[in-house]
Amino acid sequence: MVTRTAQQIWDTALGELQLQVSKANYRTWLEKTRALSYKDNQLIVSVPNTFVAEYLDKNLRSLIEKTLIGITQSEIKVSITVDNPDRLPEANPVHQGLALVNLPATANLTRLNPKYTFDNFVVSKCNQLAYAAALGAAEKPGLPNYNPLYLYGGVGLGKTHLLNAMGNLAANRGMRVVYASAEQFTNEFVNSLRERKTGDFRNKYRNADMLLIDDIQFISGKEQTEESFFHIFNELRDADRQIALTSNCPPNSIPSIEDRLRSRLEWGLTTGIQLPDFETRLAILQNKAEKEGVNMPPDVLEYIAQRIKQNIRELEGSLNRVVAYSRLLRTMVTPELAGEALEDIATKHPKTVSRPALLLETVAQYFSLETSDLKSKKRDKSTMFARQIAMYFMREQTDFSLASIGLELGGRQPIVVSQAHKKIATQLEQDPELQRQIGEIQQRFTRR
Repeated sequence: MVTRTAQQIWDTALGELQLQVSKANYRTWLEKTRALSYKDNQLIVSVPNTFVAEYLDKNLRSLIEKTLIGITQSEIKVSITVDNPDRLPEANPVHQGLALVNLPATANLTRLNPKYTFDNFVVSKCNQLAYAAALGAAEKPGLPNYNPLYLYGGVGLGKTHLLNAMGNLAANRGMRVVYASAEQFTNEFVNSLRERKTGDFRNKYRNADMLLIDDIQFISGKEQTEESFFHIFNELRDADRQIALTSNCPPNSIPSIEDRLRSRLEWGLTTGIQLPDFETRLAILQNKAEKEGVNMPPDVLEYIAQRIKQNIRELEGSLNRVVAYSRLLRTMVTPELAGEALEDIATKHPKTVSRPALLLETVAQYFSLETSDLKSKKRDKSTMFARQIAMYFMREQTDFSLASIGLELGGRQPIVVSQAHKKIATQLEQDPELQRQIGEIQQRFTRR
């Protein structure tokens, strides 16, 4: 029987949970947890604060325990405690299977994830500009060309990794780093109003040497929160303090945000992160397997890289899932076994194999065209450009061959599709406007 540590069991569970909860929920409530011990079918998990403990108890306890039972094949119970037990009273069980403790009101709710560094970020064509910009801003913070640094892209493409890498590098150099999601920023602001502690809130953010805000688009439409962030932004930038932000879209695509704030988000450098190609996905899996000490056959890694195309976080979660599946069955990992482990995941991503029509419709609408225009023999500049974009997307996001893509677009030759894909991919490396367009089309398609 394979003996596993508490953290190994919990890491496997986290890999499963990544596939079952939203990105925001995973990052807010699960990402910063760790296992302390596993004994007598009880797993003790440490969380950063009591808010997280209470949320897990009320909303995710059943899912967590169900996942752990599937992994361990035993009736497991979870006990939750908070970090820094030397300063806190002993855990007091108040719910079945859980233990909660009170956390001082001054607890730090914005801890950086130490796992996210520049050294373990896999760099490729899809993210090299974003990586270079983040590293440059972290090494020489406050320079106007990088302030603010605004990174945008789809879910799970590495934005949060780069933001944390910036913070970790700066913190190691003695800088005061404040990292928060836009949701956390908003909640802290609302709480400060309710508790009449707006001075404490302002001091926390205005005294930062580096301010890092994840998913900034979530403050749009929240007038008082926008107003507060606007003034904090101005003070920090005027003092040459570094600001870095992430979003799922460029500043000019954030809905319901004040123009004065939108203009400030565009002051520095804005750069997008594209979907990773096969080579990048494979390198990420190899890096993950090596870091976790997992001996994974190359053909299995290639299989996973071919199967999961949209999301790096889900890519890594799928690797954890395959590892857990092989341990449960106590058998060698093969592509066939990986296929069984990931079988239900494929149904979550029909767009990778069966939604070319919707993809073409999305591209056509973005350029104010009809799908029939993309399939026609029209050769005006705007239609040809949109058609090339469509070929690029179909090559990146479907399993269609060059010939099949050509047939979908009016019976064009495979060489035409190949040339269009290569042209767009090359331009993406150096054209910010094209990066913005590709990012916006991707967002529209993802939301459909």
